[in-house]
Amino acid sequence: MTQPQDEACYLKSDYRSVPNIRPFSHEAMATTFEVIIQHKDSSYAQQAVRAAFDEVDRLEAELSRFIENSDISRINNLAANQPLIIGPAAFECLQLSARSYAETNGAFDITVGSRCQKPDAIISTGRLSAEYPIKLDEAQYTVELLTSPAQIDLGGIGKGYAVDKMAELLREWSIDTALMSGGYSSVLVLDAPPETKGWSVTLSNPNNHKQVLSRLFLQRCAVAASGLQKGQHIIDPRTAKPVQGKLAAWACAGDAATADALSTAFMVMSPDEIKQYCLRHPNVQAMLILQDEEKESQKEKVLQFGRWKDSAR
Repeated sequence: MTQPQDEACYLKSDYRSVPNIRPFSHEAMATTFEVIIQHKDSSYAQQAVRAAFDEVDRLEAELSRFIENSDISRINNLAANQPLIIGPAAFECLQLSARSYAETNGAFDITVGSRCQKPDAIISTGRLSAEYPIKLDEAQYTVELLTSPAQIDLGGIGKGYAVDKMAELLREWSIDTALMSGGYSSVLVLDAPPETKGWSVTLSNPNNHKQVLSRLFLQRCAVAASGLQKGQHIIDPRTAKPVQGKLAAWACAGDAATADALSTAFMVMSPDEIKQYCLRHPNVQAMLILQDEEKESQKEKVLQFGRWKDSAR
């Protein structure tokens, strides 16, 4: 199992005041998954969470490009125009990724690594070709690459997808009051604890954890974050160039996979593009930390889009 890495803290939950709370944690997908359940029966809660964590391990075995026989590794070794049958989890992730690619005009792209390495993918305008290089057949559950080799990486959606699947499993166990997180960058909440405004989640500046940017009270929704940590960079899939001018981005949506993908896309999209996206998708909220264009300046600007005031839902 991959050991968790040091992560910047973008999201933090506060559940200390909630009675009958059962917290659990598990290492997978290079991070620490956490589940917080409100339930009177600790033994029952533990069994349910054990099943949820087993599901995360199963998903990691299918979705990680670092595991030799995973579905994603098999796709990455696939020749062009050769259909491959894959499992439901990988297929669903590819579907979600294709939808996010289309809705963000290419700002979210799980194939950006391989496409940026191909000079012929850059057209005369200096942008990557808009043709999505993955073909899916829902009837046959097959995937086909239009070009190869591929370098598909579900890092921008995989943790959120796993969190969503944990939530589905807990619902099957009749556990409806819970908070789940994949590290400090992806949180999904189910029903709020009784007599509360919602699960308390704070959004903090990753460069200054004492600076709380927003405090939310959430129910039945997800929040995810992306950002630039020291020594890292994010590539704009549309230009094959590193993103500049942004420090971090947050997205609030109905499910964790979508929030995960959008937080990555919002690091790439311009503020006006994000504004227009949120207007077209009224259930989505976004927040950005912009860096001052002058390198000598340490000033940061925080922008919010969508109905953050309605965060207690």
